[in-house]
Amino acid sequence: MDNRTSLVDLAIRYGFLVLMAALIVFFGIMAEGFLTPFSAVFILQSVAITGILALGVTATLVVGGFDLSIGAVATSALMLSSYVMVVWEMSALSAVLICLAMGAFVGLINGLLVVKMRVPDLLATLGMMFLLVGAQRIPTEGRSISTGMSLPDGSVANGKFSEAFLALGRHRIDFIAPNLVPLSVIFLIAIAIGVWVFLETTRHGRLMYAIGSNQQAASLAGANVNRYKIVAYMISGVLASVGGILLAARLGRGDVASGNNLLLDSVAAALIGFAVLGASKPNAFGTAIGALFVGILLQGLTMMNAPYYTQDFVKGAVLVIALVFTFALSGRGGRARG
Repeated sequence: MDNRTSLVDLAIRYGFLVLMAALIVFFGIMAEGFLTPFSAVFILQSVAITGILALGVTATLVVGGFDLSIGAVATSALMLSSYVMVVWEMSALSAVLICLAMGAFVGLINGLLVVKMRVPDLLATLGMMFLLVGAQRIPTEGRSISTGMSLPDGSVANGKFSEAFLALGRHRIDFIAPNLVPLSVIFLIAIAIGVWVFLETTRHGRLMYAIGSNQQAASLAGANVNRYKIVAYMISGVLASVGGILLAARLGRGDVASGNNLLLDSVAAALIGFAVLGASKPNAFGTAIGALFVGILLQGLTMMNAPYYTQDFVKGAVLVIALVFTFALSGRGGRARG
């Protein structure tokens, strides 16, 4: 019985990492060129924006919430930054600051709806998602934003994306090979480390975990539950805006349809993170590994010429496996709490 328990504990703790290592070996053998620095960088670049959004989702999960508006916030930042530079002809710095302020404001509204108006988090953020999806299309009547486009009032947008802004999504730095690592990957690594340090090593992070685990007990211990919940949603909004800014910088246009999969992919990465090292709770390290796992899987399938329409099925299967590691093997029910 003890041996069986030990095996289950090992499976819970290391099973997902072993599965990821097995995938890397499998694709390395089956897909020529998979085990190269360029392939690795492509994987990291493909998951950079999703990973940043997933870290925002993680912040809300930590306090017992959930943010369904994160994909819409990212797309709104994509459209807003494009509008600021192309239509209003303002600088890259202005576009970035306005988008970050927008994300913080949306997070603040989400937080107030949840803690002050007592609206369930899923309903509050779902409503915000629909509101933003509609609002981002109104100024251009549903069209993408690019230099020379005709505006609803008949004028022409003469502004353009500055080189400094485009560098956020396109610039690469030297690492092993010249111009290898995209700047967006550096942003992901820096943000993941920052969120991990904040949640795992600071008093505020521990209080946020305490709120997610037992809100009433945390309140009795003196934690300002409402304030921390609002801050969590604001963190989510700001990180979603960062993702939208990087996507706009990569595309060089305000493509209204480019963020369609951001919500599902980021939520999947955050939930997969529950299974990493048997955490059974939202955590920044697990979320980053979850995003990387999905990236490895999709890159390997692409290099093996698997049909594109199988990708959502594969992502769903991975999520189910992660949840099995998290809940079934550990014998827990309901939403995991730290």
